[in-house]
Amino acid sequence: MDFEDIYQEYFKEVYLYIRSLSRDENIAEEITQEAFFKALKAIKNFDGSKDIRAWLFTIAKNTYFSHYKRNKRQIDLDVEKESGIGVQIVNHLMNEEDAFIVHQFLHSMNEPYKEVFSLRTFGELSFEKIGSLFGKSAGWARVTYYRARKQIIEYMEEMDDERG
Repeated sequence: MDFEDIYQEYFKEVYLYIRSLSRDENIAEEITQEAFFKALKAIKNFDGSKDIRAWLFTIAKNTYFSHYKRNKRQIDLDVEKESGIGVQIVNHLMNEEDAFIVHQFLHSMNEPYKEVFSLRTFGELSFEKIGSLFGKSAGWARVTYYRARKQIIEYMEEMDDERG
């Protein structure tokens, strides 16, 4: 498959993913174009061991976060519909200091927990789509997400205990 075919097949999915993160059509268009440009430059490094969609989503996600770092904007997070632990995580993410700690911990998490949590929380992807990206079931994605979320909550509770 040549890059033009990859672009045609996956552009809309990557665009919708970035639009769900940014909630802005113009930014989503810009980031998606930039992500595909980066992918074109790096296609020779893609070894095919993973799903190309996951690779493209990772490039797009990193491009999106870099964009916001450059512009010093804060990502707008909606409170997760689930109560309890989900709300705790969102509350931590809304506090600037806690958000940095969560992102720092998230950066150190093992795969696939890090990616599944990011896709679900920041990308708002369904468990079915996340499972599909990894070549797994929706149930696998759900369990992986909840395990990642539990790790983050436990870490944040430890940090709260240390602080107070």
